[in-house]
Amino acid sequence: MSITSFNPPVRTLMGPGPSDVHPRVTGAMARPCIGHLDPAFVDMMDEVKQMLQYAFQTKNQLTIPVSAPGSAGMETTFMNLLERGDKAVVCQNGVFGGRMKENVERCGASPIMVEDDWGKPVDPQKVEDALKANPDAKLLAFVHAETSTGARSDAETLSRIAHDHDALVLVDAVTSLGGNELRVDDWEIDAVYAGSQKCLSCTPGLSPVSFSERAIEVITTRNSKVQSWFLDTNLIMGYWGPNAKRAYHHTAPVNALYALHESLVMLQDEGLENAWARHDNNHLALRAGLEAMGLSFIVAEDYRLPQLNSVTIPQGIDEASVRSRLLNEFNLEIGAGLGALAGKVWRIGLMGYSSRAENIVLCLSALEAVLADMGAEINTGVALPAAYAKLNM
Repeated sequence: MSITSFNPPVRTLMGPGPSDVHPRVTGAMARPCIGHLDPAFVDMMDEVKQMLQYAFQTKNQLTIPVSAPGSAGMETTFMNLLERGDKAVVCQNGVFGGRMKENVERCGASPIMVEDDWGKPVDPQKVEDALKANPDAKLLAFVHAETSTGARSDAETLSRIAHDHDALVLVDAVTSLGGNELRVDDWEIDAVYAGSQKCLSCTPGLSPVSFSERAIEVITTRNSKVQSWFLDTNLIMGYWGPNAKRAYHHTAPVNALYALHESLVMLQDEGLENAWARHDNNHLALRAGLEAMGLSFIVAEDYRLPQLNSVTIPQGIDEASVRSRLLNEFNLEIGAGLGALAGKVWRIGLMGYSSRAENIVLCLSALEAVLADMGAEINTGVALPAAYAKLNM
């Protein structure tokens, strides 16, 4: 057997993530590797922290990228804040609220579940009722942008309710960071985690997190050690902290951090609010084309994510066959539904570098061609004109 170098096919990624990686980011990854304690690298680490503070809209000193994907960012926030015997109110309106519940349980804490239908936002009144019924709850956890459904919850309102009940606020912003409005300080979010592979146009493998001073006080006054040595922020800050002399904690993924640095430079240059507007505008163009074709969305417009579109499947169409043909004939990836939405929707991503006009045109034309060939009852010849009317090309 002789195995040769792996050369992946060139795809257009319009699923739930990862998204297309900007060429500037892949170029940054190819730069020479240096030591993770090299003074030049330490200077770059400080710039990454500063730019992450901008992306999160926070002044939190404990704002860093965890050296692992978004799921590790989730564990970092829960493991550091919860101890055995604590209570946490957890909102579930999709797959990732369920993963939050798992994390609470693995911390030895008790989850108090607030459940809403998939495709709906978290109901603030249900959260209010749960916190009233559990005045000893330590924190409220919810997903800001639910990747499994494309629904956005009102993080500002939910955070205010939690603080009215003296609870910390823990937010999943994996799909929202860089894609739609997120203001950690203004909304008084205590702990937040995200991922590098979605609206930041970066490669998978890093998870930006941020903790408020209130959260840090909870972490530093714990009665027990953080359950994970690797994710213990008390130890990590010896490496990522503000001190000029950094203590070895782990070998950081040097080239991956070059990539994150470059993606954050691009976000800074575009301007955060401009990035939010780009995702909104491109969503409107994609929506116009899909609706002209005769397809619909499962999430109400007021709570719909611009960067993750859950689209209904025409009756009688094998959704997996459509995705397979898009991949094999057009090198285009879109996502399947998960959990309660499996087989009912496609998830079409417009995240980061994937959120651009040429991708919208490719997606609409390829989807129309495949569906028409399969005999779907759709309107043909109208999707692209509808999208072009919304695109700023």
